[in-house]
Amino acid sequence: MLYREIPVQMKHSANASLVLYIQDYSADMLVQERPMVILCPGGGYDHISVRESESEALQFLAMGCHAAVLRYTVAERYTVPLTELAFAVKYIREHAEEWHIDRSRVIVQGSSAGGHLAASLGVFWQEKWLWEPTGADSAEEIKPDGMLLCYPVITAEIFAQRGYLGVLTGDDETLLERFSLEKSVNPHTPRAFIWHTFTDATVPVENSLLLVSALRRHNIPTEFHLYPKGQHGLALASPLTASRDGSHMQKECESWIALARVWIENL
Repeated sequence: MLYREIPVQMKHSANASLVLYIQDYSADMLVQERPMVILCPGGGYDHISVRESESEALQFLAMGCHAAVLRYTVAERYTVPLTELAFAVKYIREHAEEWHIDRSRVIVQGSSAGGHLAASLGVFWQEKWLWEPTGADSAEEIKPDGMLLCYPVITAEIFAQRGYLGVLTGDDETLLERFSLEKSVNPHTPRAFIWHTFTDATVPVENSLLLVSALRRHNIPTEFHLYPKGQHGLALASPLTASRDGSHMQKECESWIALARVWIENL
């Protein structure tokens, strides 16, 4: 396996990097090209969650994908982490032949605030202000082929997680309106896999419901799973990513990663 950390040096970036987990290639194997999952951990846009990083990346490796963890810049203006993610997608596509990546299955995965970041690329990838700073020749170079969103922050309206979005936008009402993502879903938004819990007290499930409804209106294929209970930030929901105090485990939610595998295989 190739393990490498690539600096992401966009304007205003601060120690951002893309950590790559590239599976070995062999001409003797049936699988010649693998999907790539780019993970955007949560952390409220003010830190990067370790529990939603490497442990999840290794699960995607185990299901036959390549994986990469984006350690994006935090506590910075809204364009910074988003252009870093756009650059990451472009970088992956540039090396698709070298690393035997399936160019048609480059997936952005995000949890909580990282889900907001991943979904932002999904709805804004065609915007020139986003793709041009990456050095791309066209918007298609930064387009994700799918969004895999875990209890994502989506809306800036009544069910908003204003604390997280405030870090991103500085509580600028115009920017908050722009980054209420359910309003920016369009026919070019990629298909999605989304899961949330009914009892999430930090990011209300209405965030996912609003996004699912917007995707449905635009006829974007979407798989959505609503679990009856579970706190925010579950990651894998298993002992592998549990907190030291024993929290962040929910047995019935562990199934999401297996369901995501089927979704990726059918993408």
